[in-house]
Amino acid sequence: MRLKVFVQDDCPKCPAAKELVQGLPEVEYFNIGQADGLAEAAYYDIFCTPSLLVVDDAGMEMQAWRCNIPSRNDLRELYP
Repeated sequence: MRLKVFVQDDCPKCPAAKELVQGLPEVEYFNIGQADGLAEAAYYDIFCTPSLLVVDDAGMEMQAWRCNIPSRNDLRELYP
């Protein structure tokens, strides 16, 4: 299981999303202002930031928070 975090440089809520996931294992960051981040966002239908996705080992989406930040409890229930 991995956590994908989609951010962009001018997003006012993105620093809080980064802080929420700091120290968690298997976190991947994608900046949608860059080509590779935009490609990954398009694959998962991410159109705004911040967005967090929990994916299984095959890359299939298990849970998503698009355009918002989950509570710490909501995130920890699904992603230890």
